[in-house]
Amino acid sequence: MKRFIEQSWQKFHPLMLVFLPLWALYWLVTAIRRLCYRLGIKKTLRVDVPLIIIGNLTVGGNGKTPVVVWLVKLMQKLGYNVGVISRGYGGSNQGVLLVDHDTKSDVCGDEPTLIVNQTGCLMAVGRDRVSAAQTLIQHANSLGKSLDFIVSDDGLQHYRLHRDAEIIVIDGERRFGNGFLLPMGPNREGQWRLKGAMLSICNGAQAQQNEALMTLTPQQWRSVKTNEIIDIDFRQQSAVAMAGIGYPQRFFDTLTQLGINTDKNIGFADHQHYEYEQLTALTQDAQWLLMTEKDAVKCREFAQNNWCYLPVAATFEDEIEQKIIEKLEEIHHGV
Repeated sequence: MKRFIEQSWQKFHPLMLVFLPLWALYWLVTAIRRLCYRLGIKKTLRVDVPLIIIGNLTVGGNGKTPVVVWLVKLMQKLGYNVGVISRGYGGSNQGVLLVDHDTKSDVCGDEPTLIVNQTGCLMAVGRDRVSAAQTLIQHANSLGKSLDFIVSDDGLQHYRLHRDAEIIVIDGERRFGNGFLLPMGPNREGQWRLKGAMLSICNGAQAQQNEALMTLTPQQWRSVKTNEIIDIDFRQQSAVAMAGIGYPQRFFDTLTQLGINTDKNIGFADHQHYEYEQLTALTQDAQWLLMTEKDAVKCREFAQNNWCYLPVAATFEDEIEQKIIEKLEEIHHGV
């Protein structure tokens, strides 16, 4: 059933008309909600630091986290003090939690762990993103690190939180699927939302007009256990690939592009927690287990010597980076 729905979200199937009443209800509820915020019936709250949201219009992994890491590193290079907030999907935390290098991924979520590991930034997670942002500001002030920007990992539809700019990430291959809203299609909102974005990013494939093409560039393989660089040509090795991300096929396609022919590809649910026995059963003695960095942060404590992960970095054309720099300066000076 799940596979049928995923395929129908890409190419509409007449059987999806069974969801028409739910589609109408979803459209009505979201439209009324947006109207309430527009009329001031529901309040949008502004925090004391300029805030940029990186989100997407569709369900599933579009590549937001590499964009967050890229933007935070760019801000840091420019001398800005930047913090990140996130919902913390997959974590057990129920309130607002400050995240550091020692925070367990099963508490804060896999993506926050990855972001902190990659950038070293201050970070807070919580269902209430306004409270998360306020807590982060207070924490930064207590450390004498007044924030210049906050980046929100996801939260495009979290209208309660005022944003100074939005960046929308689009899966270049799946794009907006069949074009319908949930549950008849994969879209949370219509494509009209792209008009107000500071930048629309196309992750892979062919960027369309007014979109910036992002390439996820593979870095060097690293050991999940030690984080050391692994200098091995996996094109000559027996290996099994696994991925627990929004769109596992993207990782498997990357391996194919690198010339790595795996013995088996295994997809897991996004944000899934892993157990030792579960992952050790995937390989035989002579096989390597290849995974994404998002998977690696969830199994480092019990990782084996034959487990490796592939970091990726978001890359853009120089003119896109310059456009973002100019926009950041405009927002910062406008505070």
